[in-house]
Amino acid sequence: MALAGRTALRWGARLPSPCPTAGPLCRPAWLPAARCERHYSSRDEGKLDMSTYPVERIRNFSIIAHVDHGKSTLADRLLEITGTISKTDRNKQVLDKLQVERERGITVKAQSASLFYNHEGINYLLNLIDTPGHVDFSYEVSRSLSACQGVILVVDANEGIQAQTVANFYLAFEAQLSIIPVINKIDLKNADPERVEKQIEKLFDIPRDECIRISAKQGTNVEKVLQKVIEKIPPPQCSAADPLKALVFDSTFDHYRGVIANIALFGGEIAKGQKIVSAHTKKRYEVNEVGILTPNEQPTHKLYAGQVGYVIAGMKEVTEAQIGDTLFLHKQPVEPLPGFKSAKPMVFAGMYPIDQTEYNNLKSALERLTLNDSSVTVHRDSSLALGAGWRLGFLGLLHMEVFNQRLEQEYNMSVILTAPTVPYKAVLSSAKLIKEYGKDQITIINPAQFPDKLSVSEYLEPTVLGTIVTPHEYIGKIITLCQDRRAVQKEMLYIDENRVMLKYLFPLNEIVVDFYDALKSLSSGYASFDYEDAGYQSADLIKMDILVNGNPVEELATIIHKEKAYAAGKLLCERLKETIPRQLFEIAIQAAIGKKIIARETLKAYRKNVVAKCYGGDITRRMKLLKRQAEGKRLMRKIGNVEVPRDAFIRVLKRETDK
Repeated sequence: MALAGRTALRWGARLPSPCPTAGPLCRPAWLPAARCERHYSSRDEGKLDMSTYPVERIRNFSIIAHVDHGKSTLADRLLEITGTISKTDRNKQVLDKLQVERERGITVKAQSASLFYNHEGINYLLNLIDTPGHVDFSYEVSRSLSACQGVILVVDANEGIQAQTVANFYLAFEAQLSIIPVINKIDLKNADPERVEKQIEKLFDIPRDECIRISAKQGTNVEKVLQKVIEKIPPPQCSAADPLKALVFDSTFDHYRGVIANIALFGGEIAKGQKIVSAHTKKRYEVNEVGILTPNEQPTHKLYAGQVGYVIAGMKEVTEAQIGDTLFLHKQPVEPLPGFKSAKPMVFAGMYPIDQTEYNNLKSALERLTLNDSSVTVHRDSSLALGAGWRLGFLGLLHMEVFNQRLEQEYNMSVILTAPTVPYKAVLSSAKLIKEYGKDQITIINPAQFPDKLSVSEYLEPTVLGTIVTPHEYIGKIITLCQDRRAVQKEMLYIDENRVMLKYLFPLNEIVVDFYDALKSLSSGYASFDYEDAGYQSADLIKMDILVNGNPVEELATIIHKEKAYAAGKLLCERLKETIPRQLFEIAIQAAIGKKIIARETLKAYRKNVVAKCYGGDITRRMKLLKRQAEGKRLMRKIGNVEVPRDAFIRVLKRETDK
């Protein structure tokens, strides 16, 4: 027996994987523990047979919650209970595979896993998607919900309902999904599940008796959640008899196998060797491998309607796997699925390679990373000071930081990221400009494109509807903060006797950099913040130029509200004074709106002590020498050209929230 085992290994035979639901129901005593006839076909022992899970035995669901309410911990326990992963103390954030996720302790990418669960003697296939909780990644949540029929809404028993809990609930409610409320962290000393149940009933109109009290960390009552998923969430509405229709809801790039597309089947079946066509590119591919994620890739013979898995079909270019695309069989065309509403960037920043020789490498890294994170928009851009680069659009500031960190960690790319800006609009009144642009309203991403006030009837700035949930003792400070940021109060609601929900209409430019930090410090970390797009409103916007020695520096021009111009101009001049090296002549650093100078800093010249050789004598001798030096400095200033060094640009353009 030992010899046979060694021979098998020597000749590279593939050993069977453990059965996902191995147990007394699955395995007769005479079968080896590693193999179960119900789930594995004798033809290919390493592959699962998914035909044993018809549509009525499938449940697709997501876990949604506010940041740090225990989504990933609950996912770990569900994976352990169903036997998908072995039970060890090291199981922490198993589905958070990215280095940035483990370092920051947050979920950035939605991750899926297939679980096998036996309920009342029937085997079910549960497809779980763990989603991010931060407002910047709400696009990931909305995409994940399109592949689900229900959600588990997790609320912290200590913190209660937070801003992102409300936002995620309405995402699921609008998608008409079944919602299972779960109150987590009941093992904490300060947990108050009864108060949270009242909040859920008041805000979401869900009866208290439907809430499940659990502790994901200790595993208390987690089995009840699985039972509720099977009872309450409906199976997908589709049939294996229909022609193949698969939605690509996520994709990653592998250097050896090309694009790996995550798909949800809305009809038909897909198997190795089939010819499939992309509705977006119209290109034809041959399927090399299909399988499910458990959470690692597990090849299967076929995937059937209602199931969620992955497909590798020889897509070598990153542009070929568009998220939201529909795949169908060659010669069996179908009506493409509606796909996803494209993400709307809220923050723009310039990205440039530190060394221009790295431009092509950075371009390749950006293409591969945007395949995995489709919410980032990319436009080519160039700067006199920083060279060729891109203007990237992000969903928020954390999204921007995480994207930059992933570039460094996954692709070893160091980049210069400029200060974040927001997209403004201008309604044109000049017939010449309307003819040039072909429309009467233009979007301004770069300050260099800002049109003159004489040719514009009005400027528009983006606004967001912000939701703040806070303990009532901090209301005064928070209202003052919001008023300083030009916000307009829309609603104020007491969730219970201690917590208040405030709704404000904010100009996006006022919250994009440091509002969240200021809110957290004012409320000792207790307030939570979430926002959604609220369109554009008219605003008194101006373009502020920075002049160095009388010459405008294009890269430092900014679009700003008239009220905030003086403070911002003074700060920028002070920062430039610290970074520009001194010259032999005096340099004036000025902030200007049109022809009007609003702030100035003077960089003093290096000066030789020309009177050092005078030991006394007449004062006129000293004055003559000083006058001649002053004339020389004046002449030098006229012909002198100040080059702002590259590292000075980098220091000034980088976001500095501490100032």
